[in-house]
Amino acid sequence: MSLENIPKDPVMLMSFMNMKLRDKYSSLEVLADDLDISESELKELVERLKSAGFDYNSSRNQFI
Repeated sequence: MSLENIPKDPVMLMSFMNMKLRDKYSSLEVLADDLDISESELKELVERLKSAGFDYNSSRNQFI
């Protein structure tokens, strides 16, 4: 999956990521590996979410 197919809107991106994490992946790293998202692309996604006020909580495995 390329970043082109991932929502650009921060709220939609947060919802997309949380759905994937909830339904299929045990961590951000597993999600990135399975979706062929590079480490730098993952950092970009996390920063995009952080700038919109969403932080990743590893113990809950979701963005809040």
